[in-house]
Amino acid sequence: MSTLKAVTFSGPAGRLEGLWKEPEGSRKGGAIFAHPHPLQGGTLHNKVVYRSTKALALAGWETLRFNFRGVGASEGLHDAGRGEMADFRAAMDEVERRTGLGILAGGFSFGSAVALRAIRGDPRVSAYLGVGLPGASVSIADTPRPSVPALFVVGEKDTFGPPDSLRDFVRDSGEIVVIPGADHFFAGHLDDLEATIRAFLDRLPEGEPRA
Repeated sequence: MSTLKAVTFSGPAGRLEGLWKEPEGSRKGGAIFAHPHPLQGGTLHNKVVYRSTKALALAGWETLRFNFRGVGASEGLHDAGRGEMADFRAAMDEVERRTGLGILAGGFSFGSAVALRAIRGDPRVSAYLGVGLPGASVSIADTPRPSVPALFVVGEKDTFGPPDSLRDFVRDSGEIVVIPGADHFFAGHLDDLEATIRAFLDRLPEGEPRA
């Protein structure tokens, strides 16, 4: 049974609140998974975030989910995605400090876009997991495509990032899985989401210790 504990760590705008989940079995690496838009009720307790981090822990990843600045007990103020990228990088530093392994980076909705921008050119990142990338509601014109093994999961009925627009963005930079009948929030399809993530994670190699 994996364990869960509350953590805080330093961010560029003050302390950030998080939950650290230990993996089951052997460790494959460290992971960060970011939550949806703070101004629309997004927090680390979001159901999609919870189920995604559950899948990560079951597959052997030590996982951090955290609140962006101004959310919950995290200090600072919302910064329209700019400061949130710096928060995500601070979370990466914390995962590296705790695990010493390569990092899987990801998020849901707003968090998936923030993660993609934050990991650009970072050699610590070994894989990317984007759930519900909101291409129709958040500009992804300046968002880089991943250069590491990547999975994008989208609901068939997602109006914030429809499958066709996701395909136009991803091209050949990652695997796309469309969950039939699911909307942006995967209501009634969280089991399908978790199984899809597990299948991707099970194909990834174990993380190598960093020098």
